[in-house]
Amino acid sequence: MTNPLLENTELPLFSQIKPEHIEPAIEQLLTEARAVVEQLLAENDAYTWENLITPLDEAEDKINKAWSPVSHMNSVVNNDALRDAYNACLPKLSAYSTEMGQHVGLFKAYQSIADSDAYAQLQPAQQKIIQNALRGFRLSGIDLDEEKQARYKEISLELSQLSSHYEENLLDATSAWQKLISKKSDLAGLPESALQQAKQAAEQEGKKGWLLTLQFPSYIAVMTYADDRQLRADMYKAFSTRASELGENSDWDNSDIMEKTIALRHEKAQLLGFNNYAELSLATKMAESTQQVTDFLEELAEKSLPQAHKDLAELAEFAQQQHGITRLHTWDTGYYSEKMRQFAYDLSQEVVKQYFPASRVLQGLFDVVEKLYGLNITEVEGVDCWHKDVRFFQIKDKQGELRGKFYIDLYARPKKRGGAWMDDCVGRKKIGDTIQVPVAYLTCNFTPPTATDPALLTHDEVLTLFHEFGHGLQHMLTKVDYLGVSGINGVEWDAVELPSQFMENWCWEKEGLALISGHYQTGEALPDALYNKMLAAKNFQAGMIMVRQLEFSLFDFKMHQDYSPEHGAKIYEQLNAIREQVSVMMPPDFNRFAHSFSHIFAGGYAAGYYSYKWAEVLSSDAYSLFEENGIFDQKTGEAFLTHILETGGSEDAMDLFVKFRGREPKIDALLRHNGILA
Repeated sequence: MTNPLLENTELPLFSQIKPEHIEPAIEQLLTEARAVVEQLLAENDAYTWENLITPLDEAEDKINKAWSPVSHMNSVVNNDALRDAYNACLPKLSAYSTEMGQHVGLFKAYQSIADSDAYAQLQPAQQKIIQNALRGFRLSGIDLDEEKQARYKEISLELSQLSSHYEENLLDATSAWQKLISKKSDLAGLPESALQQAKQAAEQEGKKGWLLTLQFPSYIAVMTYADDRQLRADMYKAFSTRASELGENSDWDNSDIMEKTIALRHEKAQLLGFNNYAELSLATKMAESTQQVTDFLEELAEKSLPQAHKDLAELAEFAQQQHGITRLHTWDTGYYSEKMRQFAYDLSQEVVKQYFPASRVLQGLFDVVEKLYGLNITEVEGVDCWHKDVRFFQIKDKQGELRGKFYIDLYARPKKRGGAWMDDCVGRKKIGDTIQVPVAYLTCNFTPPTATDPALLTHDEVLTLFHEFGHGLQHMLTKVDYLGVSGINGVEWDAVELPSQFMENWCWEKEGLALISGHYQTGEALPDALYNKMLAAKNFQAGMIMVRQLEFSLFDFKMHQDYSPEHGAKIYEQLNAIREQVSVMMPPDFNRFAHSFSHIFAGGYAAGYYSYKWAEVLSSDAYSLFEENGIFDQKTGEAFLTHILETGGSEDAMDLFVKFRGREPKIDALLRHNGILA
């Protein structure tokens, strides 16, 4: 049979990819890549960029381009057969990766290029790739003896399988829970859009009534608007115990996976000569030491806690005075916060949503980046996609040169992983005289359109879309011609959120909002009165939001830093200790937040969740230059494009930031933007 994963096409042939294609394709490509390595090492005795790294890159790129659509489909159209094929390949890919990282011949070949006279003639991006590769060899255990190398290989394999299993448990636990409501009065308080959505969900399952699920749009609507306190409590419990020993199905309990994951990461770090996994994590990041990270987070907490306590006290007072609630529970905070927002600012999220139809926001987003960077974004019809809701676009710069392409998949649905993310479909590199154009996946989980209304986005969802598109721009606008450091490749992980958080700023500016908003029925512009209310409420509960993020960051970092084999991970003991230190609202004992914290157990953020706050310092400070010069100032936009978006990982993030900003970052803009420091 012909295998669509082995076809040399510009874009993946999604409609043709079947589970049975996956394993044979990956096996063949790994076999070919191994043969390429051995052939290159046998044929050459003096190694150069052209006779070693270029052909290696080609072989790696083939693997990436086959695995990328498989991994993506596993996240967005998951089913049992696809999942089995995906999982069957994980050990093969892990083994290959470790084998290459521990390949002495390959290591010596790279080292010989670094030591040669020709090294000085290479471009900085090429030198960076070689230095990163040599660091990668060390972090893959090249210096270990045979027995320790074998153990490293076992650990890497098991970690990749545990990560996949964790994500599957979470997906299954989220998808399985449903609550059918037969009386509309039981859903009092829910806006019409949420009711329509619940009705549509029931109809799709052939049921009468309103179907509530743990998909985020359904969950958040209940937690924000449902007058029935018991319903909120039930949904909160279901959501916060997903994939745990307290969840509905013990088969999906992530407890053992989490313990094993933390233990194996610690063992891996110690094998490589680090004291703990937090130290290993920082080997590829901007932060210089574990002390620097914890000092940074604790300083932020110290500055934010007074505001957070004030936020909670005001909420409790409001709930008591206006609604007679003497004790706030965690399932009450979203509901009474929304009531308080409406009371204090006369601002309803439901009213705001009507000005952000998804189609208008998307076109407005394109208009914003056109004004900033001179880009032209147009839709391309007839592209093979994985679902009917997916759309495809291309980006050209002001010279008319094609710079990138992207798929966009906006709406929540069953069998689709929750959250929002950007991922790499194809990376930019030079092949002879031609450029391989980068392609991105942009995935969100917004509330889909209903039979009567288009998809309407909350302002938070607008921020999410801009955020993911910021990642996409760094991937697609890169001008680096070498795969290892083009786009987001090779960018220090704690700087990778800079372009994404940076983009969110335009969603708060009047000039930006004029481009992205318009009433879904009349097209009327966002009224000044409503904009002023949004602005007044922008930092509503900013202290509470800040300390919640710091709770996640400190928990993740300390759990990896303080692990001891004698006592185990002590996950909830650690989490509760952090909560005592930085939280203002303690969740109930049954809360199993860590069981669904996929950023650190199944994503790339282990001992790195602090990156969101670290990069927010960078993004706030970068944006402050636009505040000084004008938010659509061409010269400033050009500088950001040149120094941040186009350079990929070809230079250190701090050096690039200094080139753009003229100095190292300061924390002031972050606190000011959050209303924490006047």
